[in-house]
Amino acid sequence: MKKLIDYINTHVLVKVTPLQGASVITRIIAGILTSKAIAIFIGPAGLALIGNLRNFVSSFQAIAILGFYNGAVKYISDFKDDVVELSKTISTLFYVGFTSTILVSFFCYFNAQAINDIIFPVYNNYAYIIKIFAIVLPFYGLNMFSFSIMNGFSKYKILIIINIIGQILSVSITLLLIYQNKLEGALISVVIAESLICLITLVGIINRRSLVPLIKVNSISFGFLKKMAPYSLMALFTAVALPLVAIAIRSHIIENVGYKDAGFWEAMTRISKYYLMLISSIMALYILPRFSGIDDVKEFRKEVFSFYKTILPFLLTGLVLIYLLKPFIVTIIFSDDFKPVEDLFLWQLLGDFVKVLSMVIAYQFLAKKMFWHYILTEAFLVVILYTTSIYFIDLLDNVKGAVIAHFVSYMMYFGIILLIFGSSLFRVDCDKT
Repeated sequence: MKKLIDYINTHVLVKVTPLQGASVITRIIAGILTSKAIAIFIGPAGLALIGNLRNFVSSFQAIAILGFYNGAVKYISDFKDDVVELSKTISTLFYVGFTSTILVSFFCYFNAQAINDIIFPVYNNYAYIIKIFAIVLPFYGLNMFSFSIMNGFSKYKILIIINIIGQILSVSITLLLIYQNKLEGALISVVIAESLICLITLVGIINRRSLVPLIKVNSISFGFLKKMAPYSLMALFTAVALPLVAIAIRSHIIENVGYKDAGFWEAMTRISKYYLMLISSIMALYILPRFSGIDDVKEFRKEVFSFYKTILPFLLTGLVLIYLLKPFIVTIIFSDDFKPVEDLFLWQLLGDFVKVLSMVIAYQFLAKKMFWHYILTEAFLVVILYTTSIYFIDLLDNVKGAVIAHFVSYMMYFGIILLIFGSSLFRVDCDKT
């Protein structure tokens, strides 16, 4: 226990600077302001459509950059003092990523109507918004390429500042568009927000203009692509599959229960995202680097249970407070029109608690590059999340079925995780004889 607390104090809290804390708070405030504006000017039905578009955008952004980001950061950091390998890295990332982004842009632009018919239910024609997304997508790709370079070169301060400025710019434009154009304004803001940050990022990357001569076509390395493949595929699977399942579930709610109910589920999902944001940040800063450096089963077991003993009491207390304050939370973030969301809190909070329990152990997949374990367990989660959601929604004829499915799915996922790591976590050591 003491070792865990000391590590967090000396390593994690050093990384969580006031500037980084400000970045997380800015993201949460930006999300709350946007949600409030949607509640006032658009309402629950519009929020459901916005949720579908947001999920589509996040999936296709991940596809466009081929899930390169995390792997790119790692290899740029590894090769930043090796000019030859660095040139291969950034050349491959730039040209392959740029080609992929352009292809995805063309696909979205020329299939805008078909995409509209999939993500928006009948009587909603926003194909022109899909075309806007296709046009700005290359700027998102350039932005993520620039971010990976700054992150790889440990330019954390400028990266966080750009994120803060970008969030402020995005929420300002979003609020203006919602005020002027209601639902259409909100939809436009969803597709352009991430790409707008590119303008700010280019200012931050200008001090690395010495890297431009290293970006050469003849430096493209297929060997590097092979090394990137596990990182890319693991990132892509989750980034694409989960949002697409969310679209399918939300569309099912719209067709079988109603637009408003789909909006209530989206509202609950947003609230969940806000309070999990801080937890996820701490876990990424602590668990992943710790698990990466552990090769001993006993040490892995000790780290998992130490983290549980230290963090879970705070998490449980926070979730109980959120449940007790749910009427105020719904009113502050949304409005009285969203009062039915209060009925969704219990199952969502229970599901999120089990989700955190699972994530702590599942980080070992990423830390040790356990590719097939990661893919198969994520595939199981995606399938079970969809099937249980459809089952419970139809059984209850109520949106509450979606949050019950959230809890049931993560309970089953947690069970699979425990089966995989059971021998490591619960094995009795018999070597003291």
